[in-house]
Amino acid sequence: MASASVRLRTTLAAVVVVAVALVVGAVALVALSRSALVGGLEQSAEQRASALVALAEGGTLPTGGGEDDEPEDEVWQVRDGSGAVVAESQQLGRDLPTDDTDAFDLPGGEASYVVAVEDGDGYAAAVAVSREEVGDSTAALVPLLGVGVPLLLVVVGVTTWAVVGRALRPVERIRAEVEQITGDRLERRVPEPATRDEVGRLARTMNGMLGRLQTSRDQQRQFVGDASHELRSPLASLRQTAEVARAHPGALPEGELADAVLEESARMQRLVEQLLLLTRADEGGLRPAAEVDLDDLVLAEASRLRRTGLDVDAAGVAPGRVRGDELALGQVLRNLADNAARHAVGTVRLSSREVGASVEVRVEDDGAGVPEADRERVFERFVRLDEARARDAGGNGLGLAIVRDAVRAHDGTVAVERSDLGGAAFVVRLPAVP
Repeated sequence: MASASVRLRTTLAAVVVVAVALVVGAVALVALSRSALVGGLEQSAEQRASALVALAEGGTLPTGGGEDDEPEDEVWQVRDGSGAVVAESQQLGRDLPTDDTDAFDLPGGEASYVVAVEDGDGYAAAVAVSREEVGDSTAALVPLLGVGVPLLLVVVGVTTWAVVGRALRPVERIRAEVEQITGDRLERRVPEPATRDEVGRLARTMNGMLGRLQTSRDQQRQFVGDASHELRSPLASLRQTAEVARAHPGALPEGELADAVLEESARMQRLVEQLLLLTRADEGGLRPAAEVDLDDLVLAEASRLRRTGLDVDAAGVAPGRVRGDELALGQVLRNLADNAARHAVGTVRLSSREVGASVEVRVEDDGAGVPEADRERVFERFVRLDEARARDAGGNGLGLAIVRDAVRAHDGTVAVERSDLGGAAFVVRLPAVP
């Protein structure tokens, strides 16, 4: 049964359940029919006994027949007050019972008798009715049930087999289609039946899953392609500088080769670190682990930016504590601060405060801002709204993507608004520690 198909198991289960029900019903039907027929015989015997007593009390004793080898289907006896038999239907060879009974045997009878006794004023009558008709009727019912029950079981089995097969047909089509789907063919979809039952919901759920897998695959391919492109650029620069230095010794000023190697190595290091952080975020590795004073991280970034010569306003930094990964949250603030520094004309403003159950951090600049149409796209990986400036400043289009993924991993939100300084305002909201 463990290896049998759902269709076979369902059909067998239905047949077994119906068979048990039918057998119990058939036994009950035979028993009830027998009981009803015996009850009818008892009522008929009681009526006949009452009539005999009335005749005897009226002075008209009924006359009986002679001796017979086999008793009739209905026999009777009338007794007087002393118990002597004064009239009987035929010579029975024995007296009928003086009490009611539903199983009395007479010599020569083919079946037992139902006996009813009626006592009157001076006379008593006993009537015995043969149960032969009860046996015949029951015997006639059993073959009908013996044929009808198996026939009905066959109908139930065939019907269940057909209905289950039809219900599972869409599942088989779904299975056949899923078998053809591979990592390179995620654009395929399983057929969705028009019904809104469990199979239809399964098909729609699977198509939704396939859509998400396809989107994830496409994003992964895009991510790998973009990452390869970003790594190729510093590697190409290093190789070009090294080839020039080897082919033309002395052509490069003293120390330029070392400076180029250090600059491009640092660029690759930042890119690799950001790729690793994105990978941790994708795998759910950024888990809120400890309480973090977010205002301390904001003030640390303000101090770092001031060393670059920018005018940094951190007067609006207020205490705020969240639960999270301190390294990841520090990277979030550093990326936002670096982004503001690249786009600022001369001023960057950092602030933090508690707003309800959240801690809000704002990083603003007085640059050109982010067009409203690009305020969602700016958080996508490897997206640069200003390609030339981002590349010159060492940007690779991953900083804001890291911000979004890390903030989401901490159950927070990040959005871009218009700053009153004239540029962009990046607003991060994280759940505060109660």
